[in-house]
This record gives sequence, C-alpha cells and structure tokens, in this order.
Amino acid sequence: MTKRRGEKEIRRIFGVDGSSYIGVFAACTESLVLLPPHVSDGLAAEMEQALKVKAIKTSVAETSLIGCLAVGNSNGFIFSPYTQDSEISRIEELTRAEVEGLKVKISRLPGRDRMTAAGNIILANDTVALVHPQLSEKTVEVIKETLGVKVYKGTIGGLKTVGMAAVATNKGILAHKNATKDELEFLEHIFELPVEIGSVNFGVPLIGAALLANAKGYAAGYETTGAELGRIEDALGF
Repeated sequence: MTKRRGEKEIRRIFGVDGSSYIGVFAACTESLVLLPPHVSDGLAAEMEQALKVKAIKTSVAETSLIGCLAVGNSNGFIFSPYTQDSEISRIEELTRAEVEGLKVKISRLPGRDRMTAAGNIILANDTVALVHPQLSEKTVEVIKETLGVKVYKGTIGGLKTVGMAAVATNKGILAHKNATKDELEFLEHIFELPVEIGSVNFGVPLIGAALLANAKGYAAGYETTGAELGRIEDALGF
C-alpha cells in the first residue's frame, strides 16, 4: 500500500511474520535495515525502497527479534550479549558486500547489567543516545564508543525501555503519547531536534515497536492509521 501527499510518494505500511509490530523484528540505520532470515526477497526489496537502504537478512541470538536485540546508527551496531559469533561475522561480511566503503563498529552489550535487549533499552540517532537509567557505566562506555554518541539516561512516558518508547532519526523524534513535559523537554535538549508525541498501530504508544525510520524514509506497521502516519511524517520531517 502506497500513501501519497500531493505528488510526493510517502511510505508503505508493512507486516513481518504476519505481525504489524515490525520494530520488534527489524532495525535500521541510514544505510542498512536488518531483517529476519526468512523474510521474502519481495518484502526486503520494499523495505529497501521505503528506507532507501540495503537490506541484510540475519538472525540475532538465534531469533528473529532483531529490533528488540539490536540497535545501530551510521557508526556501529550494538547487539544482545547472546548474539552468536557466526551472526556477527555474517553481518560484517554482508555489510561490506552491500555498502561499499561502509565501516561500522560492532559490539555486544556487557552481560553484567542483566539487560540483554539492546533495541529496547537504547534510543539513538547518529549523535546522541538516551538509555535505560539503570545501565552501568561500563555499558554506557560501550554504547558511547560503538555508536560514537553522547549518552544520557532517562525515561519516556515513565518507561525505562526507551528504545521502544520512541523513534529518533537525525531529523526528529516521535515519542510515546504519555511522555511528560519534562521528558519531552529533555529529549529536545539532548538531541537538539523537534520532538512530537504520537502512536502507531491504531493507538499503540510504543512507537519503536511498529516504526522503522531514518532521515530518508520510514516504514510503519500495517495497522497504523492515516492520522498516525500524518503525525509520523510531521514529526520526522517527511
């Protein structure tokens, strides 16, 4: 399904494994989108077109829950500590093959925090990350070094799983509709970007669970309404 505003093609809406929660199963940056191995070539091509990136099919920690277990930006990727060496090697190999000249750092979360879902607990663009407030300083240093970002701790909508409570690109942020005024002001301050509140999938406030976005495009879960798509486009500058 294609949406149009004036003459400009906007975005399609998607499902993965029959689920509209595409942010649980995929993760994207300005150059790449990571998708589960069994995703069809057709869907992968549509995701590439939507986000203007190259698609890489991989498992993470031997599961398809890539969006929960991985987070990345133009500088690197951070994965669950349970990610297999073979999976990391495959991602490195495919990245080199798909995007000429792209070099990204890859790290695992340290196991000491007992929080393994990198995509759930880290919200990042290419310059800043907001993370779960209880992460150790060791983990913060790994995030800072791998993603090349300034790191801050906080909540969104009272949730510590900030990676699912919002989506941040290099152009804007869409956050949980219950985010407080203080939380929104903090996001605006640290990212130095406009911040809006909204929902996905017909009222779901966990933005990161059903939205993939970068500065070039976005893909939303298929249950996302026209009004929600409009809010996404406004917040992220499309």
